[in-house]
Amino acid sequence: MQHPAVPDLAHTHARPVHWLATATAMAAVIAAAGLLQPGPATATTAAPGGEPATTRPAPDAGTADYPLDCGGAPTKVAQSASGDLDGDGNPETVAVVHCEAGSGTPPHAVYVLTHDKKGDHARVVATLVEPGQQKNVTGLAVRDRAVTATLLGYSSPDVPSCCPDQRDDVSWRWQSGSFVRTAQADARSV
Repeated sequence: MQHPAVPDLAHTHARPVHWLATATAMAAVIAAAGLLQPGPATATTAAPGGEPATTRPAPDAGTADYPLDCGGAPTKVAQSASGDLDGDGNPETVAVVHCEAGSGTPPHAVYVLTHDKKGDHARVVATLVEPGQQKNVTGLAVRDRAVTATLLGYSSPDVPSCCPDQRDDVSWRWQSGSFVRTAQADARSV
């Protein structure tokens, strides 16, 4: 009979004290893992100049000052969506804003926001839809570095403001330093 290369080991006959010691050690490891957590994650990307840029949360649409003339009435953010539109690693916010009116359907404006220099408030950096265009905006989304929306409008001043009769699905993409409205199908009646 050949003898094993390793002599009999003392722990081959487990006793309750061995199980208790193993369970205590495992509990200590699990407790330590629960207490020792990594710090918050920060993502960095290369900014256009090659310098690292830290990703911040998207600007809060409620902190921006909008260039709307509401005649003393407050502005209202009807919709917002966020995403990195210019590829710098930091998200922008797109806000659909209108003057708060007691009744009726005030026209919407669509603004692109980024952080101010201090990072405390949002600031308007682009206007995609002016309120003077007399459009209402639905279906706002930011996907694949593009802004998409549906614009509802009127074929003539005789159409009641409650009931827009034209619909236009639009999108904008950041190209060569500005937002460019991409080719869409012609406006359709609703």
